[in-house]
Formats: sequence, structure tokens, C-alpha cells
Amino acid sequence: MTKIWVSLVGAAALALAAGTASAETFRVGMEGAYPPFNNTDSSGKIVGYEVDLVTELCKRINMTCEVMQQDWDGMIPALMNKRYDGIMDGMSITEERLKQIAFSVPYTDTPAWFVGAKDGLLKDTKTLADVKAALKGKTIGVQRSTTHQNFLEAEFKDSEIKLYDTVDELNFDLVNGRIDGGLGDSISWDSFLKSDAGKGFAHFGPGLTGKDNPLFGQGVGIGLRQEDKELKAKLDKAIDSMKADGSLAKLSVQWFGYDPLAPGN
Repeated sequence: MTKIWVSLVGAAALALAAGTASAETFRVGMEGAYPPFNNTDSSGKIVGYEVDLVTELCKRINMTCEVMQQDWDGMIPALMNKRYDGIMDGMSITEERLKQIAFSVPYTDTPAWFVGAKDGLLKDTKTLADVKAALKGKTIGVQRSTTHQNFLEAEFKDSEIKLYDTVDELNFDLVNGRIDGGLGDSISWDSFLKSDAGKGFAHFGPGLTGKDNPLFGQGVGIGLRQEDKELKAKLDKAIDSMKADGSLAKLSVQWFGYDPLAPGN
């Protein structure tokens, strides 16, 4: 019977795990601070959509899973250093990342949103050009080392870009008026907008995906080392089987409220 371990571990424990994990163990790095993809609950466990997803994937590939906490900035370096075997943290599949790592087939694809105060600078914006004009000379918050940062730096050269380690830090500054707007994943924003802190905010302008700009990538997949071809094949098959039997759509509806991979979304 497959066991699923969900734990927060320090750097020393990560190093130990790297030296002792067996071939039957799939170790996954998650931020634990990117709801609803993954978040840390009051007991210190990482929970969320990607935890439930990897739980099911591990059953299908007959492996034991261990979820490890890893700050976003160190995700790819830690994977390359074999601290864990995969990344699941809402990571978009981009050409730039594919130069370093491999990815499974996508398991979701959600648009990026601009968010600001309901009565603020963005209130009348509908197009991307509207958003650019409204935020000219203003400050936009974004999580560092993301596709969203890359997009802002390429397309919003007349705005000041403020970088954050976590989305919680970005949201805090947005609520307290330290930035004029933010760019992030729609699903993560949705959690904030439904919270008490987010009641005075809304998303504006178009939803942006890889169809609109290649910097956003082609969906979200499991980041893997390029040499782990057998593991990738197993995970691809498991994800495709979840798509085929409807269990991936069901999981998405449970956590997101809709299925981003459904036709028309």
C-alpha cells in the first residue's frame, strides 16, 4: 500500500534525504506558500491541489511520495542537486526552463491576472493597452523568478516592478497601498479575492496565457531532471490517465472551482 508523506524539512534533512531515497520514492519540492496549489496548514503540513494530485499520481505509478518544502527561488537548483526528484509549484513550462530541466505533460493551465483596488487606477481597464496606460509610472508587484516577472520586465518598461519572495508578501503590500497593482496566477489571486483582506480588490484587463505571449509558457507541469526519462514517461502516462477518466477535472473543480483544461477555458 502506497504511503504519502507530507512534511516540512530543513536543509539538513533535505541533504540526508538526497542520499538515502530509494528508487521507489518520488520526492517532490513544493513552496508550501502558493494557495490553492499548495499551502502550509496550522499543523505544519503542506496541503492543496498539488498535494492531492501527487498523492493520486503516486498510486498510479506505484511509488512512495515525499513532499518537501523549498523556497521558490531555489526550486530548480535543488532539483538539479538531487535534493528531490520533481517540482510541483504551479511552475509553467517555458522554453527558458526547458534548457535546464524537463517537464511532464501539463496538468493544468491557468491565466495570469492583473489585480488592483476596485476603485483604483485599474478600475476602467479592459485591454492590455489600458492596463499599460493606467500603470505607466506606477508600481506593480510580482513574485520573483516567475513567468509573470519576465512578462512585466519585457512589456511594462514604463512601470516600476517590485519583486516579492512570496505571494503573501505581495498581497500584504497591495492591501496596504504600497503598490498600485499586481500580476499573478488567476487561481492564486482567486483565493486572495475571496478573503476578507481582498474584498476591496478585483482583477482587471485580459487573462493572459501562453496563447497571448510565449513568456507565459505552455501550461503547468512537473519539473524533472532531463536524464530521468523513465520517471517522466511514468508520470506522463499517469497524468494522461487522470485526464481520460475525469479524475483530474474533478480535482481541479474541487480546488479551483472549475477545470482549466476543459474545452473553452
